[in-house]
Amino acid sequence: MREAATGTNRDFASLLDDLFVAAEKPADPLSRPTIPFDYLAVADELHSGRIKVSGEAAASEYRQAGEAIEAELEALLGEVGVEEPAPGPAESAEVLSIEAPSIEPDAIALELGLADAAPSDLGKLRRAFALKNHPDRVAPHLRQVALTRMQVANGLIDEAKRRALARTKR
Repeated sequence: MREAATGTNRDFASLLDDLFVAAEKPADPLSRPTIPFDYLAVADELHSGRIKVSGEAAASEYRQAGEAIEAELEALLGEVGVEEPAPGPAESAEVLSIEAPSIEPDAIALELGLADAAPSDLGKLRRAFALKNHPDRVAPHLRQVALTRMQVANGLIDEAKRRALARTKR
């Protein structure tokens, strides 16, 4: 091979060596996306069943997340000088309609309809719940609550599948 810039002949092996050296040089960190950890390994670990989360622990996490969101909202409103008015009788129905949905496992199980669901319908229930409650599909101020709701719903559905599988093995 003839290198055009210098006019010298180079063999293919030396050209490959130059390409490998160029590939080893660190690229501009802003030009290349990086993944801080292996998401697939985390997903495998979560679905392996080795990690157990009780309904009480999940509900506690949800309550804490809700309190943190409320405190952050109050701080933001205080910074801009907006006072949150107490709802009057006519406004109370409107306020209730925009409050964050429940993160309690029992309420989510009722919303999913797990008590009446057949094992073959659990996948459909998961997809329908995600369609309405996925964090990417809700308002920004409700995303943390939606994430928690999705985690609880997925845990409840996985547990229902395990119970159904155990019943069929008997």
